[in-house]
Amino acid sequence: MDYKELYDGELERNALLAERIAELEEEKEELSFKLNRIKNNPLWKASAPARKAMHFCIRNMRRIKNLGGPRGILAKIDYKKREKEAMKQYGTKSFPDDAKRAMEENAVFEYRPLISILVPLYNTQKDMLKEMIDSVEWQTYSDWELCLADGSDNEHAYVKGVVESYNDARIKYMKLEKNEGISGNTNKCLELATGDYIGLFDHDDILHPEALYEYVKVINEQKADYIYCDETTFKSGNIDHMLTMHFKPDYSIDNLRANNYICHFSVFKRSLLEGTELFRSRFDGSQDHDMILRLTDKAEKIVHVPRLLYYWRCHSGSVASNISAKEYAIAAAKGAVADHLRSHGYTDFKITSTRAFETIFKIRYKINGTPLISIVIANKDHREDLERCVSSILEKSTYTNYEIIIVENNSTDPKTFETYDALKKMSDKISVVTFEGKFNYSKVNNLGVSNAKGEYVLLLNNDTEVITVNWLEELLMYAQREDVGAVGGKLYYADRTIQHAGVVIGLGAHRTAGHTHYKQSRENLGYMGRLCYTQNVTAVTGACLMVKKTLWDEVGGLEEEFEISLNDVDFCLKLREKGYLNVFTPFAELYHYESISRGLDDQGEKAERYNKESARFREKWKEALEKGDPYYNPNFSLDRSDYSVRII
Repeated sequence: MDYKELYDGELERNALLAERIAELEEEKEELSFKLNRIKNNPLWKASAPARKAMHFCIRNMRRIKNLGGPRGILAKIDYKKREKEAMKQYGTKSFPDDAKRAMEENAVFEYRPLISILVPLYNTQKDMLKEMIDSVEWQTYSDWELCLADGSDNEHAYVKGVVESYNDARIKYMKLEKNEGISGNTNKCLELATGDYIGLFDHDDILHPEALYEYVKVINEQKADYIYCDETTFKSGNIDHMLTMHFKPDYSIDNLRANNYICHFSVFKRSLLEGTELFRSRFDGSQDHDMILRLTDKAEKIVHVPRLLYYWRCHSGSVASNISAKEYAIAAAKGAVADHLRSHGYTDFKITSTRAFETIFKIRYKINGTPLISIVIANKDHREDLERCVSSILEKSTYTNYEIIIVENNSTDPKTFETYDALKKMSDKISVVTFEGKFNYSKVNNLGVSNAKGEYVLLLNNDTEVITVNWLEELLMYAQREDVGAVGGKLYYADRTIQHAGVVIGLGAHRTAGHTHYKQSRENLGYMGRLCYTQNVTAVTGACLMVKKTLWDEVGGLEEEFEISLNDVDFCLKLREKGYLNVFTPFAELYHYESISRGLDDQGEKAERYNKESARFREKWKEALEKGDPYYNPNFSLDRSDYSVRII
């Protein structure tokens, strides 16, 4: 092996990459100069009101179109009214009546763990303190102890009196000599705890009366050693005045690294603390994120209870109200995630805040080497679409070690073959293989992959167009991880609305699979910021799907019984069955002019074929569909893709 030649080749590629980046920066500067010149023009400034009115009309016309016209708008208004009414079921209406309370209080569990609830107190308002303690006393499960460490100053000496007014031996109180901060005070609470399980509770929040009962159920039924639930923020001291309801996915490591979605109400087996601390003071402000990352790493069975059981009070100075009140929390959260990543062997990563929120992160992993990526593109005629797709790859991609395999299948236009010849002359990275026989999307792509030389395979539709120049790097940094199966990007229609941002099984009229955030605008942050960070999903679309070639072979590629539809979802489920994570990243963006190549699936023979493949899919994955998508909360509607609350 000529290492000097390899080294020189790498230097040349880096030089070309640097040149390309410089060209883009120069183009950006030129466009910025022109834009500023326009904005400073007196006529431009004078026409501002007219432009605002015009853009307002355009935006609303687009919304009307995406909603299906006036009928669609009326349907959404009606749904939102019913959804608002349904939301009331999550407040006090969800509390147990006398009969249910009696049943739960007398429930017989094989194992009744003592749960130590830790609450650090600091200058807590009287009414909030009482409501917090009351919510623990109202629990239908009675084997608990409330451990309170009080760091309040002399002006708030009443805190001790309020606590002592409760004549309950299960409440343990310690007055601290000095306030030791969130971490220090909570660690003092732990010194009071004698329980087998530890729960973390804020001094101004409220627990649902059935919270501990639900947790003990999953401890007994599933041997859970780390449990969390859904939560909501509320205002005006009334939990029925909910601001944001956070219905969470099941345990998702990539979500957790990017965003502390678990948050409240964490309860875990005390043994998970062996060899580690509860809260570490150097992560004050994000001590819970640090702790959750460490303890979930050690846990054997993490269970999400998909019920809204925690009420997070929003008031002046609380994190729920304003993260800027605790700016140090942002730096602490980055530090906690960095420490976690290092413990998993990652180096040279970068953590940055996203447009969604300062503590919702983008993580850039180091790419190991420059492995060859085989981009497989199935094509039948539609030469203009293919030219646009391939040109965008060649012109915009900053990652250069790839090959493009075009799989020709039954084209009839002679000019298509002229296009193939022209493309091959454009770059020696491009080759064409021919599929013969009746069109079968799975067979076509399986043939393409069988000709791939790359360590990684990227399925790509011919009606896509690259937007982000480092799209291959964004996909590759996840695909190279040992725990990851398929990786997919964020795809838009021509009108800049979302076509793909992850796939949920069971979603849609056929109850097979559907895309979330469908037809939302490109600027939309998504439900709880989910369009702004990389996350685990059950499946991604085959229109842009990267996977290791070895994993492709391990699960046998695309199932050819799914000739046209659902083969990508089936493929991702096969990977998941093998224990791999599938990942959606919003940082690899492309246009997807969907169905240009093969048309829609809602009419005639195509509809009949789709119905048959849907039935086949539902039968094959019956158990997975019955369990539900772990990354899509059961409180969401399966009839809508916008994270609307399920209406019972």
